Amino acid sequence: MTSAPDPAELPAVDSRLLRDVLGHFASGVTVVTADTADGPIGFTCQSFSSLSLDPPLVVFAPARSSRTWPRLRELGRFCVNVLAEEQTDLSTRFARSGTDKFAGVPWRPIRHGSPVLDGVVAWIDCQLWAEYDGGDHTLVAARVLDLAADPGHRPLLFHRGTYGLLDGSSGG
Repeated sequence: MTSAPDPAELPAVDSRLLRDVLGHFASGVTVVTADTADGPIGFTCQSFSSLSLDPPLVVFAPARSSRTWPRLRELGRFCVNVLAEEQTDLSTRFARSGTDKFAGVPWRPIRHGSPVLDGVVAWIDCQLWAEYDGGDHTLVAARVLDLAADPGHRPLLFHRGTYGLLDGSSGG
């Protein structure tokens, strides 16, 4: 049996190539939100997935440079909003720093108080479960407290560095 090579001895992977190749994997787009004493906060997060059914867990990965994630971490409760295909403006808005991201954005609080944005495909109300080092991101595991979906909406997709839409055809 051979042992795995020492990662320090492997050639470096070009970060632009990594981004380009991994960009071929289409993903949904989410906005993670919470309500604070100073008002609602949130950020766009493309890295999101289900993790476990028992216990019910999801995972997402905010950038280490995020100024919003530390505030959400402190609260320990937040909602993952899965954006609909017509919500590219919300994705862009919540990706910016230093602005009132909720100005003019309709939302409603759910049972535990976190904001659900109007018109989303789905929402998942969560409680922080654990955090892990993810290089230039943090891997956040969160326990699902409540959730719902609206089958009348289709998800916003991100593919190869741009927003995309489902073409509506059924493949086989």
